[in-house]
Order: sequence, then C-alpha cells, then structure tokens
Amino acid sequence: MPLRSHATARQVRLGTELRRLREAAGLKAREVAGLLNSTSAQISQMELGFAGVSEERVRRLAAHYACADGALIDALVAMATDRTRGWWEEYRGVLPPAFQDTAETEHHAAFLREVVITYVPGLLQTADYARAVFTYVHPALPESELSPRVEHRMRRRAVIEGDNATPYETLIHEFALRTRVADRRVCRAQLQQILDQIEQGHATVRVIPIDQDGFGGAGISMMYVGGQVPRLDTGLRDAPTGVAFIDAEAALQQLRTLFLRMQAASLEPAASRDFIHRLTKEL
Repeated sequence: MPLRSHATARQVRLGTELRRLREAAGLKAREVAGLLNSTSAQISQMELGFAGVSEERVRRLAAHYACADGALIDALVAMATDRTRGWWEEYRGVLPPAFQDTAETEHHAAFLREVVITYVPGLLQTADYARAVFTYVHPALPESELSPRVEHRMRRRAVIEGDNATPYETLIHEFALRTRVADRRVCRAQLQQILDQIEQGHATVRVIPIDQDGFGGAGISMMYVGGQVPRLDTGLRDAPTGVAFIDAEAALQQLRTLFLRMQAASLEPAASRDFIHRLTKEL
C-alpha cells in the first residue's frame, strides 16, 4: 500500500492511538514489527498516519497490546476502514488542510460543544458575516480564494442541520454578538440566523453577559468534539499557525473543566434566546 503524501487529522489520530496502545504495552516498534513480519519503519509510518492499516491488523495489534477495550478497538477499526469522501474533499488543494480536517472531524462527532468570545461561531455564521471576517483577517485574499472559504463555512452547517444532525451547544460572549464585523444589516441578519437555528432545534445557545462577575475566560475559544468513545474525544483551538487538534487526556480534561466553568457563567438557553432577540431590536 503506497504511503500518503498528506495525513489528515483523523488519520494522524488513529496512528497516535495505536502508538499509545503500543507504549502502554511496553513494546518497542521493532518488537511489534517482528510480530507482524513488518519493519520498524512501516510501524512508524502507520503510527504517524502516513500508512493505512486494515481491520485485521488493528485487531492483531490490539491483541498483541492486550487491549481489552472492545468499544475502543471497534472505534479504531471504524477509523481505519472508513472510506467516506465527504463534501470537504472538494476543497483539497483549494483551501489549507485545516479546513478539510475541521469539517471531517465535525462530521464524525458524537456531539459538539463550542465556546466563542470574539466572533459568532462558524457553524452559525451567515455568508455575509463570514465574508466580512475573512476579508478583515486576510485583506489581500483574491476573490478566487475568498469565495471558497465562505462557501466551505456555509457547507459546514450540514453537520447540525442534516437528517442525522449532531447535537451542538455553544457559549457565545455578548461581545461577539454586539461587534459589527460589517454593518447593521449584516449584524441584524446574523442575530436572526442564530435565533432561527435555535428555533429549529439545530443549536443550544447560551450567552455569556458582558457584565458577568468573575469571568476570566475572555481569551478562551475552543471546540470540544465528542468521539465514538470518550477516549477519542478531540479539542480544537485556534493557533497562530492554524487550528490545533488536542488529544492528550490531561488537556482534554482541562477543556472539559473550562467548558463547564464557562457554561456556569452563561445564561440559560431560554434567557439567552430572549437576550439575542432584544439585541436585534436595539439595532
């Protein structure tokens, strides 16, 4: 099987989990290679996500590693054998890989939880709002690169709007709701879009009021993605070099704690809906 020239975040995660199982079993790559009639280089390529792995091999590896977690093994097999070519594949070579990785990660999520402080969440943005954000952040982008970014962002909404919609809860700071990334018309339409998504049951939205006492999370924005099993949960954080995918258990626990802390600082969903409705009247 030829090596991949680029490994997606999902393929890298599969390799990472196989490496963690090997290390937990106290085995070196060369020892595993001997068991599978393979080479250390091939094991390394598999664990980096550049080489594919079959269901039979995943189960053999799990047996050698004495992994008794059947649900985890089945989830890893599903990752290894998944041949989904989602809509995001249309943007490969058109947009940076992080765009496809984010959409694919959302597609396979059991649930999505998000915290945003400065912008309306991408999954809830209108096309005009998204265009204004991309244009401001990357003012030199030609239309040939700007339009695919906006289109990709709009298509991401399928994960919360489709027949098998993924449960989605987001905490939005009042600052993001009040900031006019464009003009009043765009801002009003954006707030109405959020209200429509709430009304249709596509999103649970909680607002963090700007006058909330004891709120120190102004610098924290993140998405928490539920995996097929908790071991495969993933965190997404914006970083200077792009989206950072988080899978270390200690870091995931920190994100879970932060989400609950910030959720406690937010209004209940009904009160949040009313809050956003009042904002639309102020514009």
